[in-house]
Amino acid sequence: MQTTLKSSVVFEGTGLHSGMPVRVTVNAAAAGSGIIFRRTDVAGQPELPARWDNVIVSPLNTRLTNADGVRVSTIEHLMAALAGCGVHNARIDIDGPEVPILDGSAAVFVKGIVRAGLARLSAPLRAIEIVKEVSVVDGPAFAKLSPATTLQIDFAIDFEDAAIGRQHKTLNMANGSFVRELCDSRTFCRAADVDAMHANGLALGGTVENAVVVDGAKVLTPGGLRHSDEAVRHKMLDALGDLYTAGAPILGRYTGTRSGHAMTNKLLQALFADKTAWRWVNCDAKTAARLPGVGVSLADLDAVA
Repeated sequence: MQTTLKSSVVFEGTGLHSGMPVRVTVNAAAAGSGIIFRRTDVAGQPELPARWDNVIVSPLNTRLTNADGVRVSTIEHLMAALAGCGVHNARIDIDGPEVPILDGSAAVFVKGIVRAGLARLSAPLRAIEIVKEVSVVDGPAFAKLSPATTLQIDFAIDFEDAAIGRQHKTLNMANGSFVRELCDSRTFCRAADVDAMHANGLALGGTVENAVVVDGAKVLTPGGLRHSDEAVRHKMLDALGDLYTAGAPILGRYTGTRSGHAMTNKLLQALFADKTAWRWVNCDAKTAARLPGVGVSLADLDAVA
């Protein structure tokens, strides 16, 4: 069965790149709606379905746009929380151009969603099953989707800064593993990159309070890391959120090496351009039990920072 929220939940914070205060309300939505953002601060309150074909490719975040050029940026952490908590339908009212960064992870979103609770809808759930490998390459960056019975994420990163270095992690995303393993991992960057972004009018709301900032072997963020491999965990979080713009849960294995938002969107473009690479499957109880978010409860929040 498809799901939505039992009650609305509100999040308030500052946009990472705009530095502007913003209020987000995640509401229930009817079966078949999918995830839809609505700009309440724009005349006519235009809607932006969170789909791969509405995404503007960006290395810094995932942005949606519509035919009139209305945009919503930095949706990936909220999308990851919705996917990881098993929310299939939601209308997200937002009074600004960017989802708030909060603490740089998806933990606050997860807590709000889990506490609001899920309502089952009287409509069958379909998933996208990967039946043939699809991949994209851009220099040293690589991403692919391959057949698997569950959503699995396999990610590798390699950074010069010793505080990050080489990291690799693989997770089966079933049974609430996103909530327990990934959702509290924060976005990260190099101190030199922060200075460069500020000079170019970007990351105006970024601080050491909402990102892991590193400088060589040093972690400048107070309190240090939440996980020794927090960086790769956050890249996996981003991947889950970006994959959810497919419009339905995916049954397949995502492999990423130095991949990011733009690469994952290119991968979805390649997937949907090849009709032999995927198929719709109706989720019976056995299949649904293998999806992210199934079985998530308040007890899982004990593992969240």
